[in-house]
Amino acid sequence: MTASTAQAAPTGAHPQRWLILGVICLAQLTVLLDNTVLSVAIPSLTSELHATTTDIQWMINAYSLVQSGLLLSAGNAADRYGRKKLLAAGLALFGLGSLAAGLADSTTQLIAARAGMGVGGALLMTTTLAVVMQIFDDSERVKAIALWSTVASLGFAGGPLIGGVILNHFWWGMIFLVNIPVAVLALVAVLKLVPESKNPQGDRPDLLGALLSTIGMTAVVYAIITGPEHGWGSTEVLIPAAIGVLGLGAFALWELHTPYPMLDMHFFRNQKFVGAIGGSILVVFGMGGSLFLLTQHLQFVLGYEPLEAGLRMAPLALTIVGLNLTGIGPKIVMKLGTPPTVVLGMSLVAAGLTSISLLGGGTDGSYWGMLLGLVLMGGGIAVSSPAMANAIMSSIPPEKAGVGAGINGTLAEFGNGLGVAVLGAVLNARFAALVAVTATSLPAALAAAGSAAERQEISDAFASGLQTSQLVGAIAVFAGGLVAAALLRRAERTEKALAAEQPIAA
Repeated sequence: MTASTAQAAPTGAHPQRWLILGVICLAQLTVLLDNTVLSVAIPSLTSELHATTTDIQWMINAYSLVQSGLLLSAGNAADRYGRKKLLAAGLALFGLGSLAAGLADSTTQLIAARAGMGVGGALLMTTTLAVVMQIFDDSERVKAIALWSTVASLGFAGGPLIGGVILNHFWWGMIFLVNIPVAVLALVAVLKLVPESKNPQGDRPDLLGALLSTIGMTAVVYAIITGPEHGWGSTEVLIPAAIGVLGLGAFALWELHTPYPMLDMHFFRNQKFVGAIGGSILVVFGMGGSLFLLTQHLQFVLGYEPLEAGLRMAPLALTIVGLNLTGIGPKIVMKLGTPPTVVLGMSLVAAGLTSISLLGGGTDGSYWGMLLGLVLMGGGIAVSSPAMANAIMSSIPPEKAGVGAGINGTLAEFGNGLGVAVLGAVLNARFAALVAVTATSLPAALAAAGSAAERQEISDAFASGLQTSQLVGAIAVFAGGLVAAALLRRAERTEKALAAEQPIAA
């Protein structure tokens, strides 16, 4: 073993490991909060920047799509060039992007700044887990990863509450500017505390693969977002849809032939892998799309202030964090097995979406129906996420564990963007079908209304669109859960059959 290799290998627990964990979890929390924190600022952005519904969707999706396109490549680059270096670069880019977003005075500037934040977020997301794996030994690593995962869940689901608190006292730009002191603090701590590690013989970054995947996913989601506005058969929709399909197809072909793929396409021959990634996408699809819809329902339809809306959505985050801290999710996986746990978790998510739609929707819906839905969704996410993460990691070779972590992060980002795009498109289509308005957002439609009765009709139509969107999400999550569980069950049977034949072959 060479000196450089020995230095890169983990030789035990780092003496300041828990302090380092706290620092990188804080950075991770900030990045993940920005997936959903923007949702409570929708009314402010609509009135102050004159943002349309499509603009809002792009403000949200620009961040998640750039991350999802770069996560795998960023992980490979961190392994080769140094995890500490890329973690520091990610913090710097994220801080600069947050500054640009907070000072933006147009929707175009804000969308561009969010994309820049996504680049920094991708570097952060891939390197924080790698650092955890490096500084903790086997006896404490499981506990450290559990805490890391809990912070990740809190960040994703707690955005509306944090955003509501900030918007209750400041203007919308502060939801981005508050990231800057956190990024600076984390950057100083990383440079001072985190040890460097890398694998000089690691895979080269797949830059073309990252470019093709980002173009393909962005074009597909663009087609979904603009479909209700231009018509699904229009050239404005068909051209980006074709570009998206061609881009993703070219990505798949390139990954099959390049010697250093960011995603080994042969993984898709494994039914466990396919089932796990399908389920993971749909769980985040349901949660991301639901948060996008719920914040608008609470503020636009029911008239709550941002902080009030955030507080009413807090049970989702509290349920996820509570169940993760108690370890209930992993315990259920061990007791029931992966396929039944996936069915249970995704059924709970679907039931939560249904409860929100039927019991908590409309202009006169009860908050108790929404509360029940949020708790059910939180329980489903806490139960199913550990099961599917374990299935992903166990379905690929151990030496590709870094790729597995990148895939898991990519699925979360892409699922969130897809949920916002698809369920937002359903909302827009339903709203346009019920009322004949030319306005591009609900506040604009209400302002253009000529009477109180017309305003009520517009509000009812928007609420109906929200209900329909939640039901579409529930159906997709439930059906996807059944398919994912079936694939996982079949893969388990195949593995058992091969294991039973092994002694005979020997």
